[in-house]
This record gives sequence, structure tokens and C-alpha cells, in this order.
Amino acid sequence: MAEPRDAAVSVALSTASVYPESTATAFEIAARLGYDGVEVMVWTDPVSQDIDALRRLSDYHGIPILAVHAPCLLITQRVWSTDPWVKLQRARAAAERLGADTVVVHPPFRWQRQYARDFVSGIWRMANETDVRFAVENMYPWRYRDREMLAYAPGWDVTKDDYRHFTVDLSHTATARTDALEMIDRMGDRLGHVHLADGRGSAKDEHMVPGRGTQPCAELLERLALTGFDGHVVIEVNTRRAMSSAEREADLAEALAYTRQHLASAVKVPRR
Repeated sequence: MAEPRDAAVSVALSTASVYPESTATAFEIAARLGYDGVEVMVWTDPVSQDIDALRRLSDYHGIPILAVHAPCLLITQRVWSTDPWVKLQRARAAAERLGADTVVVHPPFRWQRQYARDFVSGIWRMANETDVRFAVENMYPWRYRDREMLAYAPGWDVTKDDYRHFTVDLSHTATARTDALEMIDRMGDRLGHVHLADGRGSAKDEHMVPGRGTQPCAELLERLALTGFDGHVVIEVNTRRAMSSAEREADLAEALAYTRQHLASAVKVPRR
């Protein structure tokens, strides 16, 4: 069994985790709770799109920006252009200017036909032009009652295609009803980034606080600590139902404590 790496894995807060609060609030909370950094979800909040504003927030709170999540959601179709390749170019430029080492990207929607057709080769081309990692994230089939729709192309299971780096999201493995540990086995040393959340297998993407659902969050973290993982673990949870700012912060503090506990619980196996 591999020995744990000496350096601790960084635990970052996704700015999406404070929604409906603002991007600026995410930096404040991350600093107060002791996160190692943030991942910026680029969305309709103007601050999330403004590189200078993000740099000022990072400097003011003393919180580094470790990753940039490109605007891949339905609600961000017009953020940073309607051309998906331009979005990725701008995400890369933002990461480079902000000192982030990872851009998270979703596979295309099926109706983005030309983008989907060229996606795998295009991601490789962009990855070869920068030191920033393009980490393609696993998604899930969309379900309504007994019907299932394959919304992503080439597919929601990104391990079926050839990418240099992957992001694994444990809320998405729950929604897809797939085995998360088997998925990271298939990713192997190309696993470059983790979105840590939990889920119970609902058709809805739940993004629960880790430890509250059925996903192997603890096992995943312990495996990362033992196998020389050199990426970041990002808490990406849904706190929109929190009744107060204090309740939201309590959820994010619990997620951070859980993550650090299980990253630290992996112990070296004595050599015989």
C-alpha cells in the first residue's frame, strides 16, 4: 500500500456552497472557518466574473483561489460568451491570472452538437497550451419519474473518454447511482480534483454535507491521503435551505471538520 504524502491535501470551499449568498460572502466564510482556499464558481454573480474583484477578495481575506469552475450550467449559458470554447479560454485565463491550478469543466449538453463532437480533442488541445489542469467532471443521467434522459455528450460518465484530468463529484455519483470508488479506480492517477458532497441516490442532485448521505466520502478521503493525491478537495454543498447565516456556517464548518478528520485518519502501514 502506498504511503501518505507528507503535505496535507488542501481543502477548499466552492463559492457555490453559500448560495444564495454572494461570491464575496464565500471568501469571508472560508477565511473565518479556516479553509485552505476557494474554488470560484463562475455564474451570474458579477463578482464571480470579475478577475480584479476576485483578486481583491483573495488578497483582503488572505484566501488563495485554487480552482475556477467554468460557467457550464444552464443558467450560465450567456456568461462569458455563448460560445463554449470562449468560456473555457476565459476560464483558463482567469485561472492563470488568479494563480489557480485547475479549471473544472462539465461535458457538453447533447444539443451542443459541434462542441460535443470536438470536446475530447479540444480539451486535450487546450490542456497542452497551459499548466492549468482542465479537470472534466462526472455528471449523471437526468430522470423524471421512470424516464431517463442522457443530457450530456459524449456522456455523463467521463471515464469512458480520454481526458488528461478528471474531477469526481460524489453528489453526482449518488444521482447517477454509480459506485464512486469504482469510478475513481477507473480515473486512476488522472483524478486531479474532488468535489466533496453527499447524496442518497435521489433523481435530484442533492449536494448534501458529507457524512449525511450514502456515498463513501470517508473511504474516498482516506484513499486520497494514502495514494499521493496532488489535487484539491473542494466542499461543494447545498446550503440554500439554511434558515440563517449561522446555520449555513455550521454546515460548512461540519463539512470542513469531516473532511480534515478523514484525510488525517489514514495511517501508514508498518513495513515488515
